[in-house]
Amino acid sequence: MSGAEVTEELLEELAALPTLAHPTTSSDGDEIAFYYDITGRNELHVLDVETGEGSQWSDGEVPRNARWPVDWAADGNAVYFHLDDDGNEQNDIYRLSRDGEAEPVIEMEGQVTLSDVGEDGETLIVGSSRDGQMNLYRHDLPSGETTKITDYERAVGGAILSQDCERVAYSTNESDDFDNRDVYVANADGSDPRNLEIGDTGAESSPADWGPDGERLLVSDNSTDLGRLGVYELESDDITWLGDGEYEESPSAFMPDGERVIGVRLRDAETVPIVYDLETGDVEEFDLPDGVAGFGGENAILDENRVILTHTTPTRRSELLVYDLSTHESETLVEAEYGPFDPEDFADAEYFTVESDGVPETDQAAIDHAPYDELEIGALLYDSGQRPSPLIVNPHGGPRSADLKNFDLYTQVLVSLGFSVLKVNYRGSIGKGREFVEELYDDWGGAEQGDVVIAAEHVLDKYDWLDDDQVVVFGGSYGGYSAYWQMVQYPDFYEAGIAWIGLTDLEDMYENTMPHFKTELMEKYLGTPEENPDLYEERSPVNYVENLDAPIFLIHGVNDRRVPVSQARIFSEALDEHGFEQGEDGDYEYKELGEEGHASSDQAQKLRAFQAFAGFLDRRVGTEPKAIVGDD
Repeated sequence: MSGAEVTEELLEELAALPTLAHPTTSSDGDEIAFYYDITGRNELHVLDVETGEGSQWSDGEVPRNARWPVDWAADGNAVYFHLDDDGNEQNDIYRLSRDGEAEPVIEMEGQVTLSDVGEDGETLIVGSSRDGQMNLYRHDLPSGETTKITDYERAVGGAILSQDCERVAYSTNESDDFDNRDVYVANADGSDPRNLEIGDTGAESSPADWGPDGERLLVSDNSTDLGRLGVYELESDDITWLGDGEYEESPSAFMPDGERVIGVRLRDAETVPIVYDLETGDVEEFDLPDGVAGFGGENAILDENRVILTHTTPTRRSELLVYDLSTHESETLVEAEYGPFDPEDFADAEYFTVESDGVPETDQAAIDHAPYDELEIGALLYDSGQRPSPLIVNPHGGPRSADLKNFDLYTQVLVSLGFSVLKVNYRGSIGKGREFVEELYDDWGGAEQGDVVIAAEHVLDKYDWLDDDQVVVFGGSYGGYSAYWQMVQYPDFYEAGIAWIGLTDLEDMYENTMPHFKTELMEKYLGTPEENPDLYEERSPVNYVENLDAPIFLIHGVNDRRVPVSQARIFSEALDEHGFEQGEDGDYEYKELGEEGHASSDQAQKLRAFQAFAGFLDRRVGTEPKAIVGDD
């Protein structure tokens, strides 16, 4: 079998590995609904918890891309889902019944997101950007009427209905501090909103769940830097904070007894579920192997003591588990599928930290930054086993995100092509508190990009089996912005780069992204172009295309509404104007992905992206694809 044939078979088998997404339990705890593409296409599946038997409810009615969650109807006889147009995320809300009949429930202009399903069987709360900003709407199922219930200038999120459906909790910001976010409680029709004034001004708080008695709220807050859980008493306006502040923690839900709450703790690129006893304040970690575990759907509660969760490691794909809090024992409900692979075929992750002042030894070509405050930066290295091994530097998206010790298919694809992979939790990533996140405010293209290169310099110095003449940068979304920026700021460092659905012109991004991304991403981090024109111009990679000194691959979904395809087109046009040649033998390559938005989980669309990445890497650097075990 030729190298090209090995690569094609390898990519096809990797893309075909089935993925389970958004598991959520019915209100009676008897069934679990989730997206699953075991048939090759994303479909809605339902599992009977007692018998372990599963059934497929949909047959092409749900989206190919499993980005958006599902939620049960109150009566347990249907599931609500989001449906857009070929990945453009301008969702409407649909209902799928047990017999597979799908019908629209809420159709509006803009993006619609299902926030909560009322236990009365009559009420839905959705967010919608119909009128510009993301605000809340109440939908009455019997009449089919949808009524706007909030009208804020800043985006509203995290909306949850009380059990009697008479009140709604949500978060937004009306303060003069743009970084602030507060928890509000209002009547279900939006009247009499009350700011609970949780935490400090400038910090971020959000509701997570109503207590079973309807008089308490489980909330999150980061006033003390690290994220924490709290229980707010609505009648007395008292709040009890949980934990000692040692770890970043986020809340999930009250248990049915109202005496315990569950959440997730993040440390050293791993997450572990936790349960707090509200009377004593004691906390217990779930007894699970190291890795990444969490409550992935809208509802994780099965009964008084059992919850569902997903668990994964760098080499083990995500599985659906049921966990018993009374015994701390778990049982696998849906095992991971590996096709022709074994977990041992995948690369494990080595976690390490490095001190960074944001200014690497590598020359800065676009902006000459002075050293920043020195911070501890975490990173993950995946060893391909190739000797010598080329290195792909893979900054994460978000930017308010982090790379963790979970199974990442894109990483394993790159490893299978012979590349070791470095993932860096640069300043601005989550997991180390609010101050660490805010390091990125007013500084895109600054110290965080230096953090990435400093981590890469560290592993290149430490491991002589890494080839420092074959370093590639690859990233998507904000990671795509990083890929563009790395190529123009540190051109001497890279042999090639792949910029996928990335930002290139920040003012164009501000003008053309969705309204809630305009305020909650662009303005929150950079202000407006009118307020900070110099910053918008200085930190746009398109203004430094002349620095490009290695081949770059621009790849973008045509239906992307988060990062519009204009971002890639603008960069391509600038390259042409500066005399760069496009083509497989040219200075850059360009590809637009039809019927796709901001990436996709669809197997066919993932394969298309994998093939494009692999072709570019083979032409520009060279690949050494691993033959599948058992092949001749």
